[in-house]
Amino acid sequence: MANFEVEKTPENLVYAKPRLITDNTMHYCPGCSHGVVHKLVAEVIDEMGFQDKTVAVSPVGCSVLAYNYIDIDWVEAAHGRACAVATAVKRLNPEKLVFTYQGDGDLVAIGAGETFHAANRGENIAIIFINNAIYGMTGGQMAPTTILGMKTETCPYGRTPEQHGWPVKISKILSELNGVCYATRQTVYTPAAVRKAKKAIRKAFENSLNKKGTSIVEIVATCNSNWKMTPEDANTWMEANLFPEYPLGDIKDEAAK
Repeated sequence: MANFEVEKTPENLVYAKPRLITDNTMHYCPGCSHGVVHKLVAEVIDEMGFQDKTVAVSPVGCSVLAYNYIDIDWVEAAHGRACAVATAVKRLNPEKLVFTYQGDGDLVAIGAGETFHAANRGENIAIIFINNAIYGMTGGQMAPTTILGMKTETCPYGRTPEQHGWPVKISKILSELNGVCYATRQTVYTPAAVRKAKKAIRKAFENSLNKKGTSIVEIVATCNSNWKMTPEDANTWMEANLFPEYPLGDIKDEAAK
């Protein structure tokens, strides 16, 4: 049999392990979006040459162990207090790239006050926000982002506006604040979507370094374990149900002006 040498093109290397990802075994469920977003964050920081100039804040939730997987400096925050901690870190170290990595329960529920006021002050931080419309780590309870009709452990007959209120579109709300320079919604369920999400993360990080104000990158994500679906079915359900409620694309981009 003849020997063939495969040309190493960027397309061939798209699944290469990023240099900043550690060898620790991830705790995320198979099919979870968190692992993909971790990869993108690690790639962007490495490409920017900022491994030793980055401080990330990891709070409570599925992202609580993010410091195990990306080889940068991390600060562990109390539940919901990531943006408050990031504010202090950035003000004390203005030359650093500072970002938070938060889920919908942490950022929109217990952390709503810290998130809102940090953004309103225009703190020069980036917020990576994973929105899977449910509480993941604690067993699948209703989150502020749970959509109407969606069943969870705490609304087993489906969310209703009369009993539970409406889904909170936090990125849209934050985009109305003068302190927010960039708000976008992305996803990571296809290669094209992954590329767009990576560009959004890079832009948010650059805004932080250039003192443009607060940036939020919302990733509309899956939680197939708590949705009780296969990873494939979860992607299909997300596209059919979450995307109409949380449309993808830039909501605000003042930094581009």
